[in-house]
Amino acid sequence: MNTLGRRAAPELLLWPPRATRRVYQAAMIQSRRFTVSTILTPPLVFTGLLVSLWTYKCLMMVIFQNKIIYMPSVPPFSRNETIEDYTKQCGGITWKEERIKASDGVDIALAVASVDGIKDEVKKEASHIAIVYCQGNGGALPPRLPSLSMVLKALHREASSSTRFTLVAVSYRGYWTSRGRPSERGISYDAAAAVEYTMTKLRRPTDPPIKLVLWGQSIGAGVATSAAAALSSVTRKKEGGRDGASTLASPVSGLLLETPFVSVRAMLTEIYPQKWLPYRYLGPFLRNHWDSRAALRKIANPVTSSSKILILQAGQDELVPGGQGVQLEDSCRDLRLDVQRIVVSSALHNEVAAKGQGRRAIVDFLHGFG
Repeated sequence: MNTLGRRAAPELLLWPPRATRRVYQAAMIQSRRFTVSTILTPPLVFTGLLVSLWTYKCLMMVIFQNKIIYMPSVPPFSRNETIEDYTKQCGGITWKEERIKASDGVDIALAVASVDGIKDEVKKEASHIAIVYCQGNGGALPPRLPSLSMVLKALHREASSSTRFTLVAVSYRGYWTSRGRPSERGISYDAAAAVEYTMTKLRRPTDPPIKLVLWGQSIGAGVATSAAAALSSVTRKKEGGRDGASTLASPVSGLLLETPFVSVRAMLTEIYPQKWLPYRYLGPFLRNHWDSRAALRKIANPVTSSSKILILQAGQDELVPGGQGVQLEDSCRDLRLDVQRIVVSSALHNEVAAKGQGRRAIVDFLHGFG
């Protein structure tokens, strides 16, 4: 008994017992882990949600980019509007709707009007200037007709006695009464069909060859430059005597670029300059480019380098940054193209042609081909 007592006494003097200390130490470690986890959980959850939302938004922007870029039904019911709804606002200019088919068979609509400056019987040296108008990405053609009519009226008042002006406004597929769905490839077909209609169907037997001017507003500037580049390529093929050349023999005389941007990719970079935002890195996933700078490089060729270019920039543009017009002007000068850039100081994005300064610049530019 005395031996057991002497051996047990040292163990009884240790407090707390070893087993209890182990439990206590494990509880302290677990408590520290719980505290660190509690602190890190909220920022981790927030970061995960942010990344998920960005990923979702970027994915939607890539998948539904056609619906984001092209807005034929904005404002609502715009596709139901008619030319007759705006007749009184057109000030005597008569517009008519024409139907044509693009090369892929899609039926598209045009709005066509002409003014004739011929005031005498001398018609042999009459000049016919045809303007193909490519609209912006939102809405239908009819609401644009009053401002286009103001340009035609000014041309009619100031035209020489031997000049005729015809304006052909293109309604892209999916817009207004045109069939199909909008896309870059499809709209390019539409613009080409409108050009072919203008050059082949509008020429009267007594007219000299038509002088073609392409007028594009906003995204329509990309459509116009792309159409000009395509027509320049066709002209070069014909000049080279290659088989299968198009019957379109006339190059573009002028390009009127209203509130243009360099490209869709350039707009992404301009609108989202922050490098930590993911949107500026979506360029490789774009299906719509409308690269005016690349189109201008194709236009800058000895066969077609005589084309005149007017860039009209809205001084109060709320959509396209002003630097885009400056970059296009610089590109034209680098390519030795005949370019002029005018800033319409008080105009918003869609007001250039409606403002006196902008309309005056347009009329002067078009008169230069008379």
